Amino acid sequence: MRKTLDGIFDGESIRTEEPLDLEPNTRVQITIEAQPDAGTSKRSFLRTARSLNLDGPPDWSERIGQHSQP
Repeated sequence: MRKTLDGIFDGESIRTEEPLDLEPNTRVQITIEAQPDAGTSKRSFLRTARSLNLDGPPDWSERIGQHSQP
């Protein structure tokens, strides 16, 4: 079985954010990749918006208060 889990290191052990479907004493191999803390992310809103590659009319901002009728 191969599964990617999110977890938190509490200073002594890693606690997974969801239960593991393993029998006690099952040997596992663990690869650690530290994730940036969501609260300290330096990514700007503009960079995030650009990364979404939204498609729309070029004058969206000029017509932001207008609503189209179906």
